Amino acid sequence: MNRLRVLTLNIWNRQGPWEERLRMIREGVRRLDPDLVGLQEVISHEGQSQADAIREGLGYEGAFGLAHDLGGGVLFGNAVLSRWPIASSRVYPLPNGGSEEERSLMFAEIDSPHGRIPFFVTHLNWKLHHGVVREAQVEQIAGIVEAAAPLAGLPPVLVGDFNAEPESAEIRFLKGLQSLGGKSHYFADSFAQVGWGPGVTFDATRNPFAAETHEHPRRIDYVFVRGPDLKARGKPIAARVVLDEVENGVAATDHYGVYAEISI
Repeated sequence: MNRLRVLTLNIWNRQGPWEERLRMIREGVRRLDPDLVGLQEVISHEGQSQADAIREGLGYEGAFGLAHDLGGGVLFGNAVLSRWPIASSRVYPLPNGGSEEERSLMFAEIDSPHGRIPFFVTHLNWKLHHGVVREAQVEQIAGIVEAAAPLAGLPPVLVGDFNAEPESAEIRFLKGLQSLGGKSHYFADSFAQVGWGPGVTFDATRNPFAAETHEHPRRIDYVFVRGPDLKARGKPIAARVVLDEVENGVAATDHYGVYAEISI
């Protein structure tokens, strides 16, 4: 059985001690050695993004996907790192419910030795009371994935910072546990199926960069996959929370990452 190794991480743009955080992120990526990486809260300026700094010398291809133009040539969005060639990438704006946030879904087609992998990265609205906005966002995401990744191909992988806990309507919808807008879809939540423990990824009790929010610890970052299919492709095999170390008061970001292994 072939394994696809996937990492998702919200890198917290350039806040805090970026150079020290960059070192920790790069060390984590080197140690985990994932095949695909989905990054959120990535800043790009003059054609160079934080994803380029992370992947430098590590052997990954990279692509950036715009979510919000901050002005002055500074862009905010998502990014993909891939061990294999990125055949194409595109960005789909997501509804924001009239809020000031601008979010998007990034879609990259990966030319892997196993076939073309549809890989999606997103970052949903963050405010606790924006559940209805996130519901509209996941409805659109599920429709895009369904249209872009036919059942005959390799199962699509969807990762990101969803800013929603497992029991929320938006996550339950993605997991096939409830419908929204008269429609239903199914993705396997890798950590829920094969992870261990609470899986907290935003922890104001341990992470110094999350502490200022005073929020209750939550699991809000996910690796989803549509599967398994009849060939057992798309089955979560392993999952764990990663990049959760604090060194001399510094964490890699204000989120922890999620690493998963999926049959492919």
